[in-house]
Amino acid sequence: MYLSRVEIDFSDRLKVKDLNQLGGYHNWVEKSFPEDLKDPNRPRHLWRIDHLNNKTYLLVLSEKKPDIEKLEKYGVAGTAGTKSYDKFLADLKNGMFMRFRLTANPTRKVTKPGERQGRVFPHITVKQQKNWLINRMDMNGFTIPQVDQEYQFDVVNREWPILKHKHAHMAKLSRITFEGILQITDLEKFKEMLVKGIGREKAYGMGLMTVIPMESENE
Repeated sequence: MYLSRVEIDFSDRLKVKDLNQLGGYHNWVEKSFPEDLKDPNRPRHLWRIDHLNNKTYLLVLSEKKPDIEKLEKYGVAGTAGTKSYDKFLADLKNGMFMRFRLTANPTRKVTKPGERQGRVFPHITVKQQKNWLINRMDMNGFTIPQVDQEYQFDVVNREWPILKHKHAHMAKLSRITFEGILQITDLEKFKEMLVKGIGREKAYGMGLMTVIPMESENE
């Protein structure tokens, strides 16, 4: 696995005009892996948008290295980079405390009597969004510690980016970023979640969690 990052060049509006909706980002990510475009069973690439220190980055997790030149298409020159993720995954252990960041699409499915398939609705309130993640801790191999019965994480960003479908249909997706502290409880489940993502709309910048061991902050 490889983790790649590039700073997006929003100083040049003409350059990034294709990034006015989520489909533009999706196409950017997919075209950064030109060999995979030929494969009808190509692997999924997890990605998200990060806002750090007044800069905006595209972060991509993939099985193969991206084409750096194509990854930098909408980026600031010289800012694209890739590093192996495998050693990081191999060093994870049960019981480790980690700082995490997750951008996700918290939703619920509602099925009415007589319906074969339910309808999907976004969680709207911060409480609903936080409960969505709390309810998925065990199945994904981690727990979030509590202090005075308060889980140690928060919603740090909430957005409604646009996704354009065919025939000019547009939809707004709920994009929520969580940050906090977690502890690994089931290593295999946890690593699977890191590489496969969590929740819906993974093709459109949701589901990627990244973690930093808290021990490393003191090194």
